[in-house]
Amino acid sequence: MHDRSPAAYVAEFIGTLALVFFICSAVVLFVSARFTDFVVIGLVHLFALFFLIQTLALVSGAHLNPAVTVALAAIKQIKPPDAVIYVVAQLAGGVAAGLLVRALFTEFPNAEAQNFGAPGLSDRIGGKVGLGMLAEFLGTFFLMFTIVGVAVNPRSSKDWAALAIGGALGVGVMALGPLTGGSFNPARAFGPALVADSFDGFGKFLLAYVLAPILGALAAAFAYSVMFIAPHSEGSGGMEAEGSGGMEPVG
Repeated sequence: MHDRSPAAYVAEFIGTLALVFFICSAVVLFVSARFTDFVVIGLVHLFALFFLIQTLALVSGAHLNPAVTVALAAIKQIKPPDAVIYVVAQLAGGVAAGLLVRALFTEFPNAEAQNFGAPGLSDRIGGKVGLGMLAEFLGTFFLMFTIVGVAVNPRSSKDWAALAIGGALGVGVMALGPLTGGSFNPARAFGPALVADSFDGFGKFLLAYVLAPILGALAAAFAYSVMFIAPHSEGSGGMEAEGSGGMEPVG
């Protein structure tokens, strides 16, 4: 388990700011009733997360997502005090990104109608919070399952980790974005929603965009660890992958 420096906290703030900014900008520009627009938005998610992981993984692990950080803390890949600071930095980055998007697109047609990129429960699921929670749970589950598989598993190759993780996010957005906006990240949801004042019922927001992603990430982290890492880690000191290069330090 790595000790974190102030540089890591700054990296999480900047990385989350960049990720949320690019995502919300794409939503403002492309979202509509057509499914093809979610393909474009999904590709933006993929490449934004890919380049940010490549850039910041060696500094902070490039979590850029409170659900990811909570799950990694639960499987002892980051110390709890560092995890708390990471989450605060990520939420602050999300808010800063929301402010930037609002400033940039204030005069843009329909930007306010799109809540400056904030996610929301779609009419396709009747605005039902239960279905929204399921979609956000599943999207975050598969994202976190990929993260643990390619970045935490000491036996995995780290060479394509960033692309695999970005791909998991992008595919999830393409598949589930039409239902909930495809957040899978409390910081990505909270910042823009706060700036746009578009919580649409704070209780529903917390359930769908905070609780569900955290539960999905926790379920994935424990499931992958128990099934695929623990059987090979007896006598090896757990899941640390020191000296493995690539994605260090994830935890």
